[in-house]
Amino acid sequence: MNCLIIDDNVVARGAMKQLVRQDKDLVLLGECENAVEAYQKIMSEPVDLLLLDIEMDGMTGIELAKSLGTKNPIIIFVTGHRDYAIEAFELNVADYMTKPVTPVRFLQAIEKAKDIYRSRTQEVKMDDESFVFIRDSNVVRRIKIDDILFAEAMGDYVKIYTLDHFYSIHSSLRQVESKLPVAKFLRVHRSFIIQVGKIDTIEGGTLIINRKTVPVADAYRAALNKRLNIL
Repeated sequence: MNCLIIDDNVVARGAMKQLVRQDKDLVLLGECENAVEAYQKIMSEPVDLLLLDIEMDGMTGIELAKSLGTKNPIIIFVTGHRDYAIEAFELNVADYMTKPVTPVRFLQAIEKAKDIYRSRTQEVKMDDESFVFIRDSNVVRRIKIDDILFAEAMGDYVKIYTLDHFYSIHSSLRQVESKLPVAKFLRVHRSFIIQVGKIDTIEGGTLIINRKTVPVADAYRAALNKRLNIL
């Protein structure tokens, strides 16, 4: 996993670097002394894991976590205070470590992050052009590609809708989109991917699939119109 250390204390960053180097699965992309610098780095290159301090001048670690939008790195908060634990875990972070961090505590937190990382990278995988495997809770299920109506982003999860069921998987919409055949599926909104052949009707800024309404954003309307074979 590519990781980034974010802390305004140079001594704390040094201690965290030593811990990171003990795990061969971690690749240190760099270190940032404030959240603004970290934000720019996260926006410009793929970062899997943030080792993130909370109390920093300017933007706090919690404010940074809330500002990342579609970027969805795994976050472990590292702080000298326990006061932010409830607010931190409401952001679905992997763990919350208080300083000073011991090697044992660090490894415990990293194992949690690795579990999340594995679930994301293995969440949806193609068998062939006919089937997709998804992890539904603790069960891996095979569903037919042709049965998928649309997918909807819901925070850290994606709902995949079929004719009579939906599956909620821990993933990002971008990851799901990358695994579905582009010949059949199209993004029509920042939060929706649809199977074009399943559209029943389109009117204004919405389309209907199996009696369910899906919004169509203006930014994606031209691409949708191009894909439709309208007589």
